[in-house]
Amino acid sequence: MSIYSKYSNLLPIDCTPTKIGRRARLPLTIAGLLLTAQAQAFLPTPASLVTTGELALNTPDDNSASKSQSNEPTLVAYTEPNNTIKPSIGSNIAETSATSNHQSISSSNAQQLLASWRAQAKTKNLAKHITWRRLLYFFDDQKNLIGKKKDSSIVDDATFYLNKNGQQDSAAELDALLVALADEMATTPDNSNASNSASNRATKNSVQNSVLCRFPARVQWLTDTLNIDKSGLQVDCPELNDWMQKLAPEQLSIMFAQEYLDNPISAFAHTLLRIDSKASVADPSQIHHAVALNYTVGGDSTDNFLVYAIKSMSGGYDNLIEIDSYPEKLAKYLQEDERDAWTYQLALTPAEVQQIMLHVWETKDLKLPYYFTTDNCASEILRLIDVVRPQQHLLSRLPYAVIPSDVVQLLNSENLLASTNYTPADSTLRQAQLNKVKEQREQLGYHNNATQTLNEIKSAQLNPTSSIAADGQTLLPRRIAVADNNPIDRHPLQLGFIGLGQRGDNNYIDLGVRAGYHDTLDRPSGFPQFFDLEGAAATLRLYDNDNDKANQPSSVVLQNVTLVRGRSFNPVNSAKKGKTWGASIEATRVNDGSQQDGSDHLVGSLGYETGWSWAFGTPSAGTGEIPPQLCYTFLAGTAQAGRGINKGYRVGAGVNAGCRYQINNQLRAQAELQLPYWYHGSSDESNARGHYWQPISSLGLQYDIDKKQALRINANYEWQDRIDAKEDIQLSYRRYF
Repeated sequence: MSIYSKYSNLLPIDCTPTKIGRRARLPLTIAGLLLTAQAQAFLPTPASLVTTGELALNTPDDNSASKSQSNEPTLVAYTEPNNTIKPSIGSNIAETSATSNHQSISSSNAQQLLASWRAQAKTKNLAKHITWRRLLYFFDDQKNLIGKKKDSSIVDDATFYLNKNGQQDSAAELDALLVALADEMATTPDNSNASNSASNRATKNSVQNSVLCRFPARVQWLTDTLNIDKSGLQVDCPELNDWMQKLAPEQLSIMFAQEYLDNPISAFAHTLLRIDSKASVADPSQIHHAVALNYTVGGDSTDNFLVYAIKSMSGGYDNLIEIDSYPEKLAKYLQEDERDAWTYQLALTPAEVQQIMLHVWETKDLKLPYYFTTDNCASEILRLIDVVRPQQHLLSRLPYAVIPSDVVQLLNSENLLASTNYTPADSTLRQAQLNKVKEQREQLGYHNNATQTLNEIKSAQLNPTSSIAADGQTLLPRRIAVADNNPIDRHPLQLGFIGLGQRGDNNYIDLGVRAGYHDTLDRPSGFPQFFDLEGAAATLRLYDNDNDKANQPSSVVLQNVTLVRGRSFNPVNSAKKGKTWGASIEATRVNDGSQQDGSDHLVGSLGYETGWSWAFGTPSAGTGEIPPQLCYTFLAGTAQAGRGINKGYRVGAGVNAGCRYQINNQLRAQAELQLPYWYHGSSDESNARGHYWQPISSLGLQYDIDKKQALRINANYEWQDRIDAKEDIQLSYRRYF
């Protein structure tokens, strides 16, 4: 709604007496007053009026033949000593010539204001101001991000700019906005003829193209920075007003949905913004008064998984900003995906909340490339906060990849999280019931006449318990203890390690790095139970060789490069649905066992596993956690290719079985037996085998020194008579960063 301020100031009239007869004084004085008032209307506004804040108000000529047909007020802008804009209302009943004179005065004022704004903008160097450039999607403080250049905006949509060179020149775009503001200050829509449809259409189009309606966040920042009063802008923005009224933003929170390996696109967790209205701020359980702002990939559902993953990683898809009902979005994570959720209220002021939402308005329809690791749901939240908190440079603190849990930890370290709330998934609530019933049966003994069987408790259809009320509108009070999966508590995702080991008769040193994420021996706090996902890892091995011995490995070898390796455990005796499975894509060093006294070779390896897992032990009291011990069995298939192995390839199938044991909060152990049967194809070489078993047993033990340090022991033994160095044992120091 337009805001009008009424002022009534008269033009100063300077009357100097002269030596004239008394009889002539009265008519001459009256004529002088009329002429002075009329002449004043045709003169440009003196600079003194601009600087001293005097109002120039036109006085209509009652004898004019051309009159305005409306008594609607007309806005005339004037300035005060601090250069802020104030509106004034004058009569619209004036001759055509008087109206023209009125507009020329407004135009003159606007030019004076524009000159003043330009001078201030130049003095403050606003064109290079980090907030201004962030509003335009310039990433000056970002390094090593795919597809981003410091000298241009990533937005190539011409409608996002007022100046044709705005994408490359933030100064030109700033000046274009100043000019547009000055023009809008000097122009008042003509409402004198309401029946004129052409005039109405022009006025409507003018409103729609107003910079205040198109770029409210930019205007807000610029008017605040230059101390410009926007009340001089007589523009109503119905679409923007309706949008803001519908969202009614009072408070923003981050909702974190934990990692979900059964959907690889969600394997690294997800974050979205919860927009609270006054009603949901007053009572957070009234989630139907909240809205979800979700930044995601606008992928093509007809693409297969491999194409989808490649395009998501490489910017082959556009981003998609979704604004949905918060209860519906929350239900998807809690009920469909069975993912616990953590909600963190952001410590932002009401003005910062409003500015973020105005910026969302002006960017919500942009088609920007989506990058899975750098421009994703988590990076967008940091970018929005950076717009209102430029001094904290949040996005630049995560230069290589932006992971949702890293964002939560960063905001926590910067004291930007005001409160925390845990919402358990439906399966977590059922697991809590299952734990309680099992505990009672262990204490009292099993009864065949129990009112609920374990299968009934685990069934979502037979036991529809949820954190959301049946009406889908309200969040119910939490009935179980908080789980140990708050991402704030987890170890840093990056890892570096150094290991001392012995393989056969050869001593070695391993140097390794892992970009992310977590394996089953890592410290479990802050992660979903039994979470196992590693990516972008590499190990370099340095051997202390004895050159007098045959078949010695090279002094320096690349031991392993892992693109991705992970396992999803959904125990069949728990309340979680889903299968137990695993997959890996890596290059690793192997001895294929087909040739006598063969040596190690680096091969590309692709593996997939599917099977079953079982949980056992005593879970944490009062929680919906699964018992901490785990055993599993997989049916596995693997394909490997490399120049050093027989025929250059081999395929294998077999069984992988193991157990993971949580000894205490700081110590865990895992044992596994792999029974692959390898096939190379037929061979004419008498000493080469085309197929064979190659069992491998392994043991791992990790002790956590603290959240960022650990010691690990790994031991492997290959049950293969043609391999000389069968055993491999290593002690490593691991540092998370």
